[in-house]
Amino acid sequence: MSSAYETLVRLILPEGLLEYFELTDVLTSENGELNIYLEEKNLAPSGYDKSQLESKGFLPETAIQDFPIRGHKVGSDSKTKLPH
Repeated sequence: MSSAYETLVRLILPEGLLEYFELTDVLTSENGELNIYLEEKNLAPSGYDKSQLESKGFLPETAIQDFPIRGHKVGSDSKTKLPH
């Protein structure tokens, strides 16, 4: 993915979101909708020892529809980890 896309997405998404999620893809559909794909980073919650945590995989992808930007629909799809 180009750094131009990442720069654009950083301006669109709420501040701090990319501290916890990795930008995996940005696609534009045939109807002009911008789709931003995020995957939760493997970070241990504050106060937990990462070596004692076990990943249980991911929950199903969640699609979020957001407000239009200059007449284009915007959506994001994110994968989050299962609770420990």
